[in-house]
Amino acid sequence: MKLLSKKAMCNSHGQDSSYFLGWEEYEKNPYDETRNPKGIIQMGLAENQLSFDLLESWLAQNPDAAGFKRNGESIFRELALFQDYHGLPAFKDALVQFMAEIRGNKVSFDSNKLVLTAGATSANETLMFCLADRGDAFLLPTPYYPGFDRDLKWRTGAEIVPIQCTSSNGFRITESALEEAYEEAERRNLRVKGVLVTNPSNPLGTTLSKHELELLLTFIATKCIHLISDEIYSGTVFNSPKFISVMEVLMENNYMYTDVWDRVHIVYSLSKDLGLPGFRVGAIYSNDDMVVSAATKMSSFGLISSQTQYLLSAMLSDKLFTKKYVSENQKRLKKRHEMLVRGLKRIGISCLDSNAGLFCWLDMRHLLSSNTFDAEMELWKKIVYEVGLNISPGSSCHCTEPGWFRACFANMSEDTLNIAIQRLKAFVDSRDNQHTSSKKKSFSKWIVRLSFNERQRER
Repeated sequence: MKLLSKKAMCNSHGQDSSYFLGWEEYEKNPYDETRNPKGIIQMGLAENQLSFDLLESWLAQNPDAAGFKRNGESIFRELALFQDYHGLPAFKDALVQFMAEIRGNKVSFDSNKLVLTAGATSANETLMFCLADRGDAFLLPTPYYPGFDRDLKWRTGAEIVPIQCTSSNGFRITESALEEAYEEAERRNLRVKGVLVTNPSNPLGTTLSKHELELLLTFIATKCIHLISDEIYSGTVFNSPKFISVMEVLMENNYMYTDVWDRVHIVYSLSKDLGLPGFRVGAIYSNDDMVVSAATKMSSFGLISSQTQYLLSAMLSDKLFTKKYVSENQKRLKKRHEMLVRGLKRIGISCLDSNAGLFCWLDMRHLLSSNTFDAEMELWKKIVYEVGLNISPGSSCHCTEPGWFRACFANMSEDTLNIAIQRLKAFVDSRDNQHTSSKKKSFSKWIVRLSFNERQRER
């Protein structure tokens, strides 16, 4: 007799993806400069550790916030008591102002339309529960974040249909790709409820163009479906073109007076822009009152602690700090990005041109033994086990072309990143030497055979 539920026993979580398997291998043998210098370097985790000093400096200068005090008096008991799922008004106000600041104050947000969640994972899943029933589908452009297979599908029963994007145009979204994905869903008898995009893209590190955003809005208007714009990397844009939020395009094109206005939803988080994934701060922003109401009720299953909200409301309300932080953080990301791209270029590995995020999209197709995903996995295993780097293979991101990999650069020191580049250089050099040696041997054998044949003819 089975004592567990089907959900507990099913294998649809996505934990067997190479994306997560790489993490497991890293955890078995983590690199440490002194304790384990030959360990695996974690380049599969999109964390921003470049600006912790700025956060720590603010905490030191604001002991009341960190010590849960107001005007020198402890409010520990107030924060320790039950808070309802609507969240602290001061925090919600500070968060929507920070969201507007990151978008250059070109758009504003209403805190009454904001739903707090325990991270973006919870926000995306909650939106799935609000917008789709079991068996309904959302269209996602490839390559996409591997965790979406878990976040969007596992508990909700929703399906993902890929919008196939290719390197021929830098993995940009096209009208034909959107239509083909919609038709594929229809062939599979799936009801399409919406499109979900990450802007900036994870894993590409690129921002959606205004043309792409307008294309998406026209598409969802025509099909009468939803659009979810996951904008958790919006504050990491370190190069031109600048970030354009879907909210900005909605306003410019006067969608406020159409039903599309209520069918566009934004996901946000402080995990990437502020480098606080452990604080589990996420949010849903929607103009649809019913979505806000339902999502708020569902947020009971994943609340942000009152202590976290109090601390961050003080931090985000400090406009001098937030302005300095965002600017300095983007400068540091740009420097680190350039360091990785420059180092990889020296060893013959190019990256997709990108302007945002905490990672690069590496083109390693020339290192494959054949143009197959089996060859990609073979190369990935060598990089993990022999080179000692955990990078994410493109197949885990549902990329249509073998040989692309995502490598993170903001979750380690400069010294560690240099070591990672050196390890990869040694690996590429050894492969080149083996290839050259193999060609020399083949050439030598050909010369021997040629000489032998010449002697035979002379006889």
